[in-house]
Formats: sequence, C-alpha cells, structure tokens
Amino acid sequence: MGQALSRKSGLFLLGLIFVVVYREVFETILFYAAIWSQGNASSVIAGGLSASIVLVVIAWLMMRYSRRLPIGQFFRYSSLLIAVLAVVLIGKAVSALQEAGYLPISWLDGGPRVELLGLYPTVEGIGAQITTALILAVGFWLANRPAKSEVAAP
Repeated sequence: MGQALSRKSGLFLLGLIFVVVYREVFETILFYAAIWSQGNASSVIAGGLSASIVLVVIAWLMMRYSRRLPIGQFFRYSSLLIAVLAVVLIGKAVSALQEAGYLPISWLDGGPRVELLGLYPTVEGIGAQITTALILAVGFWLANRPAKSEVAAP
C-alpha cells in the first residue's frame, strides 16, 4: 500500500477501499438478515432509523467543528474504544458458547460478574479477555514505537 501511495496510484487505493467497505457491508447484511428472519423486523428498522439519526448528528458535529478536531487524537480514542469493545465482546462470546455447551465451564468462586463489561466468573472467559487485552496492548505498543528510520536519524 505504501508503494502504491508513493506512486500516487489512486486506482489501487480505490480498489482497497472498495474491498474493505464491501466486506463490511456484506457482513452487516448477513447479520441483519439473520435478525430479520427470526421475526425481529421491527428491531432492525428501529435500529436503522436510530443509527441514521445518530450518524447525521455526528456528521453535522464533525463538519461544524472539523477545523478544531485533531483527527489523530480522534482516531486514537476511537481505536481505544474499539479495543475495549473487543475485550467485552470476547467475554460475552465465550459466555454464550459456554451456555450453548460448546465450551467447558470452570467457575471462579467469588469471581466478579459484570454483564455490561462481558465479565463472567469463569476461567475460560476471563482468560480469553486477558489474552485479547494482551494482544491489543502489544499491537498498540508496536504501532506507537518510533520507526527505525526515526531512531537511526542523527
């Protein structure tokens, strides 16, 4: 991607953006189709309308205050929010798989249970959350370290 951008290859960048957006749209349609087929059409419609309203408000705020919005800081905070969400979702996913009988359950006596954070008192769930948090921490650390060219420069 770096080579394509250094050559100012807009076609490559357009293709990359198309593939990324198409993949996300395809996954979203599959997700909504599953909810719709379970008889929750009103939930899908209500969710779509409320998401559209929120998107309009966010777009208006960004257009109005974009000159003052430090975009690097915006992406830093949004990536941290997504990382926290990943930890919560892995805890909820492990719990759902345990309830369905696909994963074993090893209870932690007196362990915390905070459903909002996806924290359930099982070794498997907390282990998955710790592993995910460590992977994300390493990823953030690698992304924020200086490049070799910056370190080697006199």
